Amino acid sequence: MPTPLHPLRAPLSHCLLALAALVAALALTVTGGGTLGHRAPLYAWYTADALLFAFALLALRRVSGRQVAPLVLAGSIAVAAVGLLAPPRTSDDAYRYVWDGRVQAAGISPYAHTPDDPTLARLRSADLWPVDGACAGWDERRTAAGDCTRINRPAVHTIYPPVAEAWFLALHPSGGGVRGVQAAGALLAVATTGVLLVVGRGSRRAALWGWCPGVAVWSVNDAHVDTLGALLLVAGLGCAVRRRVTGAGALLGAAVAVKLIPGLALPGALSRRSVRESALLLGTALGAFALAYLPYLSASGTGVLGYLPGYLKEEGYEQGHLDRFGLLALLLPDALLPWAAGVVLAAVALWVLRRGDPARPWDGALLVTGTALIVVAPAYPWYGLLVVALVGLSGRWEWLAVPAAAQYLYLAGGMEAQQAAYGAALACVTVGSLLRGQAGRRVRGRVPTYAEG
Repeated sequence: MPTPLHPLRAPLSHCLLALAALVAALALTVTGGGTLGHRAPLYAWYTADALLFAFALLALRRVSGRQVAPLVLAGSIAVAAVGLLAPPRTSDDAYRYVWDGRVQAAGISPYAHTPDDPTLARLRSADLWPVDGACAGWDERRTAAGDCTRINRPAVHTIYPPVAEAWFLALHPSGGGVRGVQAAGALLAVATTGVLLVVGRGSRRAALWGWCPGVAVWSVNDAHVDTLGALLLVAGLGCAVRRRVTGAGALLGAAVAVKLIPGLALPGALSRRSVRESALLLGTALGAFALAYLPYLSASGTGVLGYLPGYLKEEGYEQGHLDRFGLLALLLPDALLPWAAGVVLAAVALWVLRRGDPARPWDGALLVTGTALIVVAPAYPWYGLLVVALVGLSGRWEWLAVPAAAQYLYLAGGMEAQQAAYGAALACVTVGSLLRGQAGRRVRGRVPTYAEG
């Protein structure tokens, strides 16, 4: 007769099995689950990954408190490592990162020239500019001059803010190319898990980030720089809750200078603070943001805006050809959509500023950021990495439906898919919030959940 497991070991072994199944499924997803050029298999694999993620989180709830932090961190390392098993499969942004780092290492502003500019031809190499073949891969395209490149939008200037550009430059000496950028993404992902554990005092909520399938895909395999913004954001909010206002402001300003989206978290950090603290935090954030731009501003002038105006037009945010704001479009004419979106976001931000909990600034940050993504309805799921990180602090798992909606839209495309995906995300957030409120009123002082501990 087999010896029964020790009562404390059984939940741990069950969780390890669930985590192993998740890692195995992610490995199959990354190595053979499809690419952006062959999307059909990804629907099934991503669904399987999400279900196994949910099972692993449920199993983690039964693990004893002292085992949680090392288990969450070990799982985060395993999930991040999976993303390194193959080159990028669903995004080619990492090739632009390598190029921008190379351009800066040559002493040239990344905002000064487009990749296909003949002036930079001496910097080309076969990893970014294939010289053989039909140039028919999903991550390859022809320039106007007929050259083949893996750099997306080779005819436009870079769009990335200065802290992101500094990060690309810092990675260049490694010589690892795209694989080096992926390895750096894995380090950022695991570091974010570590900061979540520190800020959350070892809470199992950190697994909502560390074990998230999206982290393996978006942060590591596709190596999106948004992960750096998420790390700085989490660290900044951790400083804010400890009333280290200048540190919080500097980190949040740096996060915004990685990708502008982290600016949506500022109302959460500022909620119900004194005028002095608010002014100091906001002033420090603005100062850090401006300081990051100074070296590039002196070299490129207004060129530091890069492709941002053109990007907004291309992505359907410009009046006259709106392809975003899908849920609002069900109710309002196109001419009113940007204004309505602004009103909604302003109202939510004002509510957070006046009613948010300064002891839990991530709750307000999540509400504003998540609402913005639902309203604007972007097609890029890695924008939701900020949401995943904030969920890792707040425990409000229902908001994971927002990056999931973007992932579906990224694969399917079209206004109908946008409305269906973000409509489902809004329903999930609404129902989850209502159930959470009811549970909170019924149960006080019981074993913490992901939302409570």
